[in-house]
Amino acid sequence: MRVLLSGASGFVGRHLHRALEERGDTVAAFDLNGNRDVYTRDALDYFRHNTGGFDLAIHCAAVVGGRASIDGSPLGVATNLALDAWYFRWLVRTKTPRAVYFSSSAAYPVALQQPGEIHRLVETDIDFEQPGRPDATYGLTKLAGEQLAQYAEAEGTRVHILRPFSGYGEDQDEAYPFPAFILRARERQDPFEIWGDGNSTRDWIHIDDLVGATLAAVDQDATGPINVGWGRATSFDELAQLVTTAAGYRPQLKHLPTAPQGVHHRVCDPKRMLDVYQPRVQLEEGIRRALGA
Repeated sequence: MRVLLSGASGFVGRHLHRALEERGDTVAAFDLNGNRDVYTRDALDYFRHNTGGFDLAIHCAAVVGGRASIDGSPLGVATNLALDAWYFRWLVRTKTPRAVYFSSSAAYPVALQQPGEIHRLVETDIDFEQPGRPDATYGLTKLAGEQLAQYAEAEGTRVHILRPFSGYGEDQDEAYPFPAFILRARERQDPFEIWGDGNSTRDWIHIDDLVGATLAAVDQDATGPINVGWGRATSFDELAQLVTTAAGYRPQLKHLPTAPQGVHHRVCDPKRMLDVYQPRVQLEEGIRRALGA
């Protein structure tokens, strides 16, 4: 296939770029804001002016930057509204037959992610008639993007929507929790700092599985939004214990209750994903890979 890939120098984008080329696809790649060291085309300008000619488009370009950026720069994150709008306009204008849109677990209502019993988020928990409040402007833009995807589908583009949970990997930016924990463990920091009270949970999915699930959804023409996660609730205290044990030491855990921490529980029901893809990299293996990288 001839594939257009936006955000190709980002965490998800660069792994998808490699996977697409390894399977023989021809990839036209570009970046958000025109990363001149690698890609020479800016995503917004590209979607405004390009005339298409692709079998598949995969849209990874987005402003994220971790929890501190989501909470601390809401207007910057809201730039994604314009970026996604131009992406879907481009799909319709160029009559691109198939596309991938990366939504997010942040699109789910925060009311379902509070302390107490864990609610495993299922795709139908987002009701576009009464969607509920998503997580910050980042979740709002993803919720809007999913609505725009429906309009693009009505115009003839098949859009595969993925909702990744907590993606991680060996080469992820240290603004995110998993690589930050790996860095602290490598430096054998003691005490070991954890944002929040350590009891909030996340559903960790390795980048290899995120890529695998995405390509499987495309290849199998999977319908509807699809959660991408294990369905395994891991608290930040548990993650710290797994990481430090793998690194060979047992530090004191130091909680930072005033640091940005997001919702309390964010764990998926992965049944729909399991119909098309079985994840392979368990969290313990992902930790070993990251510590050895």
